Amino acid sequence: MAIATKWSIDPMHSEVQFKVKHLVISTVSGFFKSFEGSLETESEDFDGASISFSLNIDSIDTNQSQRDEHLKSAEFFDAAQYPTIDFKSTSFTKTGDDEFELVGDLTVKGITKSVKLAAEYGGQTNDFYGNTKAGFEVTGKINRKEFGLTWDGVTEAGSIVVGEDIKLLINVQFAKQA
Repeated sequence: MAIATKWSIDPMHSEVQFKVKHLVISTVSGFFKSFEGSLETESEDFDGASISFSLNIDSIDTNQSQRDEHLKSAEFFDAAQYPTIDFKSTSFTKTGDDEFELVGDLTVKGITKSVKLAAEYGGQTNDFYGNTKAGFEVTGKINRKEFGLTWDGVTEAGSIVVGEDIKLLINVQFAKQA
């Protein structure tokens, strides 16, 4: 039986970004600045790896402090009651040379649903200090309303203020643990 290799996210070289339509005509981007995660694998090519991830809601940053406070409020994420967004993989399947399908349980505001994301393996290398690093870009889309993020605003002209689909763009660098 193969020995599992543990990898931890290097937050200095990783980012979690989301995008949502605003007034249907433009896109607002934001980041979560504080997160942690790990990957455990028994294979050299990461096929079948187990991945867990946690985002700190208080670290949300859309470059607009009033909007950030609204997002942290009970109308959206309710950071006081639900301080994190959590993800735990149920499968990580190689679908191409550097392509994977990542399926797992996403928990937002106490609601857990299975989500399917795409992951692209960027490769592996050693840094200046001899640490082995591996990179992945994870992308996908979720519907915010499925996770209890149901706040809606409608303008006088009838335009929806916030779109339902949230695009995710996550670039992570993992550091191999000794």
